[in-house]
Amino acid sequence: MKTSLIISSAIVIVVGLTTSMQEVALPKVSNNSFQTGEKLRYRITYGFVDAGEAVLEVKETSKKGNGNRELYHIKGTGRTLGGFNAVYKVNDVYESYIDKKGIFPWQFVRRVEEGGYKLSQDYAFKQDKQKVHNGEKDFTTPTGIQDMISSFYYARTLNFKSAKVGDTFEFKCFMDDEIWPLKVKYLGDEKISIRKGKFNCMKFAPVVQTGRVFKKQDDLSFWVTKDENRIPILVKAKIPVGSIKLHLVEWSGLKHDLVKAK
Repeated sequence: MKTSLIISSAIVIVVGLTTSMQEVALPKVSNNSFQTGEKLRYRITYGFVDAGEAVLEVKETSKKGNGNRELYHIKGTGRTLGGFNAVYKVNDVYESYIDKKGIFPWQFVRRVEEGGYKLSQDYAFKQDKQKVHNGEKDFTTPTGIQDMISSFYYARTLNFKSAKVGDTFEFKCFMDDEIWPLKVKYLGDEKISIRKGKFNCMKFAPVVQTGRVFKKQDDLSFWVTKDENRIPILVKAKIPVGSIKLHLVEWSGLKHDLVKAK
């Protein structure tokens, strides 16, 4: 009897130690591209008309991830301008609380109001448990998975220095209760002119999935500054009723000076 008790106790101790040793290791990312205080303002143009604007801000927050991890509070807003409010009014708010050391989210908030359509999402990212909770149930996800907003900032930390034309970069994103593989292809370097001047850029296009809104590589392209900031300054997209363009019109709080091309 005593022998069985000793063996049982030993098993309990071993299992307990094994469980504690199997805690998920959270990824670390070197971020030299953005900082608290950065603010980017984009103008959305439909044809030759300014239809809306989008703003992305990196803020400080007292919230913590997993109890003690410091976070950035990222807030993105989108709205229509002028006469487009009467046609199809948009007022969207996205918020992400991302880990400063790993550049992955712990919390995501989405509030959408578009032409009478409304959507509200709140995701709790349990990165240490490889789960995302949508308020009703848990979804199994890989550690370090991104959300719709954190993806933008995580992508800016990727190493493109040795990228060759045709190289593809991929990471996972959780949106609309599903895991999506985000893939972008590097298409080379270009000088791009926007209202604020000319900039040296890297050109990318998404590797799209059949049946999605963008069916071909040429349907969506974007240009990222070829400097330490890695800021998308121009996005062009073809849609069923024309084309839209999103371009940077204002910036502040950058980690590095944004230098114009000669």
